[in-house]
This record gives sequence, C-alpha cells and structure tokens, in this order.
Amino acid sequence: MNIPSGLKYTKDHEWAKKDGDIVTVGITDYAQGELGDVVFVELPDVGDEVSQDETFGTIEAVKAVADLFSPLTGEVAEINESLGDQPDIVNSDPYGDGWMVKIKITDESEWDGLMSDEDYKGLIG
Repeated sequence: MNIPSGLKYTKDHEWAKKDGDIVTVGITDYAQGELGDVVFVELPDVGDEVSQDETFGTIEAVKAVADLFSPLTGEVAEINESLGDQPDIVNSDPYGDGWMVKIKITDESEWDGLMSDEDYKGLIG
C-alpha cells in the first residue's frame, strides 16, 4: 500500500498536498483499491465553494459509488479535466496524474487538523 509522506490525509481517504494557499486533493491508494476500477468521476466547477468534510463530488467504480469529501474549506481553483475522458488514471496514479481538484484554502488552521501519513497508516491498519 502506497502512503506517501509529506501529504496529509482524511478519515474519508482523501489526500492533500499544500503549495502556499493551494491544496491539491485526490483519493488515496487504499481508497482506489477498495473501489476497484474507476469508471466515472464527478467534480465541482471551478469557482465553487467547498467546506471541510462536506461532499464536493462523487466517484463511480465497477463495485460502488462513493462521495468525495473536501479536506479543507475554500474555493475550487482547478479541476483535473483529464479525469472526464480517463477516470481510470485514479487507479494507476492516485497521487500524481489522478489528482481531482485544487482548492484555494480560506482557513489555514484546518491544515493542522488533517492526519499525517503515520496517523493514516494507523487508521487503515
């Protein structure tokens, strides 16, 4: 199981990578493995407001449909357009080309509340 250090994680199996006030978000290797082959990803529009722990989209796989939860509060600055045509990128590269959204965060303090890689390893056992 791939759980990169240097990222933050949520109990809902999203990862977050911070660069200034922009946070890139995707689902973890564990989550994509549990879902199976991803066939569709529904993402918000650029400019949409998202709130921490609230749904920002859905991911559909052969096995199930799951909600995507925002790790932080802010405004959607960019979405991964390539997931529209190639949603299976989430399976092959969840921490790279399979990212989902970039959020311009509005509450810096929320970042410290996210899990470290060690905490996330403990969560999934």
